[in-house]
Amino acid sequence: MNIPQKTLDDLELQKVLLEIEKFAKTERVKRVIQRTKPIENYNQLMFRLKATDEFLSALQGANRFPFGDYSDIRDELEKLEIENYRLSASSFLSIRSQMLQILELIRFLNKFESYYPVFHRYIQKIDYKPEILSNIERVFDKHGEIKDNASPTLKNIRKNLKEKSQQLSETFSNTMRANREYLDDIGESVIDGKRVLAVAAMHRRKVAGRLLGNSKSGSISYIEPESVLRIQREFDELIEEEKREIDKILLELTDLMRDFQFELISYQNFLFQLDLISSQAQYAYELNAILPKINEEKHIHLIDAYHPILLLKHKKEQKKIIPQTLGLDSNNRILVISGPNAGGKSITLKTIGLLQLMLQSGILIPVHENSEMSIFSSIFTDIGDNQSIENQLSTYSYRLKQMQYFLKKSDENTLLLIDEFGTGSDPELGGALAEVFLEEFYEMEAFGVFTTHYTNIKILVEDLESAQNASMLFDEKTLEPMYLLETGQAGSSFTFEVAQKNHIPFRLINRAKKKIERNKVRLDKTILKLQQEKFDVQKTKNQLQELKNKSEEKQDQLEQTQDKIQSKLVDFQRLYESEQKYVQMGKKIDEMADEYMRKKSRKKLISDFLKMIEMQNASKTKQHFTEKRKERLVLKKLQVDLDKNADKIEEAKEKLVEKEKEITKNKIASLKIGDRVRIKGSVSSGTVEKVENQTITINYGKFRTKISIFDVEKI
Repeated sequence: MNIPQKTLDDLELQKVLLEIEKFAKTERVKRVIQRTKPIENYNQLMFRLKATDEFLSALQGANRFPFGDYSDIRDELEKLEIENYRLSASSFLSIRSQMLQILELIRFLNKFESYYPVFHRYIQKIDYKPEILSNIERVFDKHGEIKDNASPTLKNIRKNLKEKSQQLSETFSNTMRANREYLDDIGESVIDGKRVLAVAAMHRRKVAGRLLGNSKSGSISYIEPESVLRIQREFDELIEEEKREIDKILLELTDLMRDFQFELISYQNFLFQLDLISSQAQYAYELNAILPKINEEKHIHLIDAYHPILLLKHKKEQKKIIPQTLGLDSNNRILVISGPNAGGKSITLKTIGLLQLMLQSGILIPVHENSEMSIFSSIFTDIGDNQSIENQLSTYSYRLKQMQYFLKKSDENTLLLIDEFGTGSDPELGGALAEVFLEEFYEMEAFGVFTTHYTNIKILVEDLESAQNASMLFDEKTLEPMYLLETGQAGSSFTFEVAQKNHIPFRLINRAKKKIERNKVRLDKTILKLQQEKFDVQKTKNQLQELKNKSEEKQDQLEQTQDKIQSKLVDFQRLYESEQKYVQMGKKIDEMADEYMRKKSRKKLISDFLKMIEMQNASKTKQHFTEKRKERLVLKKLQVDLDKNADKIEEAKEKLVEKEKEITKNKIASLKIGDRVRIKGSVSSGTVEKVENQTITINYGKFRTKISIFDVEKI
């Protein structure tokens, strides 16, 4: 991979790294972030990108990684190779903390394997040794103190220490009572961790013991009583014995850890890696960055791409920043951006370059989720004033030297980013040379983004099949740059318009216009007019598209409404036919009743009724009766279940009734006389005039109405 340091400097990758560094938990990881460069190994790059993306999704979701602060003890772990080296107590506590954190991460990633597959695969490579933790916990308690039973000797020493401490305290208290008349008001003090008597200076010779000092005023003498000297000496000796025994215990524990040096270093490295990825993910969270699709073929499609440094700066200042959208592929390898100074050409160029560098360094980028990117083996830049005083090179000489290097090293896997292409020399001669350079880069099939003011470069691009002009839009009416990239057309430099905006007198602008070729002024004006017209057309197109979308939306709503109406009509038709059938049956029964009243013939009545039933059943299929039978069986089974669970149902019913009563009570309590309410589904509102149980009276001014409290809502 060939990405020079100058490219990293030109595109200001270091500023991005400084922002990421703020999130690191240890100085070592901060140093690693500071040294970050594009990753050459494709698999390593994809791991970093996907891992960062997974950690970011955890930050955005509910299942956050159980990853917190940890200590960097890598140097101590590497010293385990040294014979008789002893780890400190704090190092063992750090190892324990790391082991517990990794154990929690293993459990977490096993539980959410489908959410974090990259991390899950990574942590499976870690050989977790539980005996490391059990050995440490055998020696240290949960507060980080060494346990009394860490060894039999330590247990015995601490028992004696406890006894001596108690004896020392009792002896001191007795001595203090015996010498009460010689003591100052404060009675006692502590010097070098030892209790001493605070004796009035005038009586210091009356108290037997060792003088350890005086107060600043000299009125108090601090004396260690003679009665405690022997006990204190024995206590101090026990303290030293305790230290020696603890050293021995820690040395033995270090020997045990020595066998696991490789695993311990791998645990530490895993936390370093997680810290790095966590820092990048937190930075991505601030930027609202994502992992775009990575194409194997050279195809870049940036949608709503932001310059990350500007984005954070403007975010803090609450300023608006305009994103850019553009593409590069085999059919459009070269993009030449023109337009006015301070119109955003250089920032657009730097945005493309910096996002490419970030991606190839394993850092997520602030673009739309549908964006696509590729990986380049070489990225070359020529941005800004590159005058070299040390080598006595002018800006143009330096640029020519750069071009010579680019021509030598570029190929189809190269991305070139050149600002103010062709400038630095005589416009006509420099422009011609720049034209030749562009043709060479084009023949090499290199990819590139160039900014220029040269008309000949813009014209050349129109003749190249796989190259495209683009321009930064400029509002001719307000004479303000719009900072928006428009591809497909070259832009004017708006030289005279910008001069006019900066209050250069019109007479000077007109004199300048007369000094240049009339055709060039006409061409610049034509470009300006075309650009403005294109912008207006695009604006109209957007408005038409918006109207079209609204029209289509309304059409969909109308079709849905029509479908609903049609469905209702069908339902009504079926209901009408069913009702008509029952009406006809009712008429027939009425006729049979009248005939029976006239003839009193029960036999004929029964005969006619049976005929009607048979005619009715004749229209019913076998399937109808089967379904009816199934329905009866289901109802029967349901009844059995209801009988079995009658008590539970009754209990649930009672709870439901109680709940309904509570709801009713709350509803009644919430409505007061004078409240503004309206009937649900209505737009008219009235005032509550009276509340009686579950009924309220609403006053609409000209009339009143009574209605259930559940049919109204407060306004």
